Amino acid sequence: MDEKKEYKKSLPLKQNMTMENMLRLKGTHLAPYIQLATVLIGKTREGGGNMFRHQLDTMAVLVDYGYINSVLLKAAIVHDVIEDVPNFNHNQLLSIDYESANVYNLVMEVTRRHEETKPQFLTRIREHGSINAKVLKVADRISNMISLGFVNKAEFIKRYTEETVEHIFPIASEVDMAMLKELEDLVESRRRYYELFS
Repeated sequence: MDEKKEYKKSLPLKQNMTMENMLRLKGTHLAPYIQLATVLIGKTREGGGNMFRHQLDTMAVLVDYGYINSVLLKAAIVHDVIEDVPNFNHNQLLSIDYESANVYNLVMEVTRRHEETKPQFLTRIREHGSINAKVLKVADRISNMISLGFVNKAEFIKRYTEETVEHIFPIASEVDMAMLKELEDLVESRRRYYELFS
């Protein structure tokens, strides 16, 4: 618990991309992970687009907030592959590079287990997830909440929005206040929509 408190105290409201961070990012080889994620191109999403684009959107959210940890970015690119590709061969992910094992472990942290309900899954991440798993889950939810702007099913939007408040806000408040603020703004916007059409 002390590690989490210290981490939270050290968080700026918004992390800026410094020249040093840009150079570190330049040395991160993401292409093999992007290539692996292309298996999601045919998987459509409720809000339009496809699951492949969502992987890259999630990574872009992380970079936008100044996260340049290579394992975190690589995991973002493939975070839905294991869950959404039937009979996915885990060795494809584990054999990419020297960080593959760490990427795989992080992806498994944010992958819903067969026996888990959605609330159980999100509670597991909140109570037992690593800092990287929590940051990744929040970035994933920001991407999903933005996509909700293209969905016109009020009941779906309401359920997903309230799930965000109940389960993702506490995770975001623990790891990144700036990301929490964006989620709060997105929730307010989506609530206005479903209240208008309910």
